[in-house]
Amino acid sequence: MSFLRRAASVFAAACALTLALAAPALAHVTINPGTAEQGGFTKVSFRVPNERDDAGTVKVEVAFPVEHPLAFVSVKPVPGWKVKVTEGKLPKPVKTEFGDLEEAVTKVEWSGGTINPGEFQEFEVSMGQLPKDTDQLVFPTTQTYAGGEVVKWADAPKTDGTEAERPAPVLKLTPATGDAHGAPAATAPATAPATEAAKPSITPVAASAASDGTARLLGGAGLAVGVIGLVVAALAMRRRSS
Repeated sequence: MSFLRRAASVFAAACALTLALAAPALAHVTINPGTAEQGGFTKVSFRVPNERDDAGTVKVEVAFPVEHPLAFVSVKPVPGWKVKVTEGKLPKPVKTEFGDLEEAVTKVEWSGGTINPGEFQEFEVSMGQLPKDTDQLVFPTTQTYAGGEVVKWADAPKTDGTEAERPAPVLKLTPATGDAHGAPAATAPATAPATEAAKPSITPVAASAASDGTARLLGGAGLAVGVIGLVVAALAMRRRSS
């Protein structure tokens, strides 16, 4: 019996470790899809999960880059949420195909709704023209919970390949291939709204039903269970043979 108790303790510890390692990754605010073509237009969604068990998320603020400003930004309405788009003067004008850009969107804020525990919400944005002189855009995001707790997802990507504690959503930019997504900027504003309208409205969905991160978590836990089961079986056979 003492052997079984030790095996059960090892199993519990392994599962706890697996959950502890996977949980932070599931809680990150991300941008989806995570890549787009330089020089084109794109539509992305900022996916915001609720990482608290006792409070809902009531406000989300996404800061837009001013060193690589975007001339065109539009947002898709989200039922139950109010949206505020803030424009500001840039530190210095930026030359674009549309002329010198002196002002641009600096922040988009969603408020008035609630992301309940165990749920996530996607906030969609159409934007462009994407810069050609950088390989990524960083969007620091602030998540506010009912009760006043504020979580800042603002850490820049690390150069050593490790993950930051509170990583900001990052849109990777790849060289244009010349297809519709990398079309000349003059034609992109007309096509971007049509793509946006074709997308169905997004409503909160339970993370356990839709997050492929959860599937990876369960897979990791299953692997831990399998390994421990093999160890227990081997030890039991060894005791019988002795």
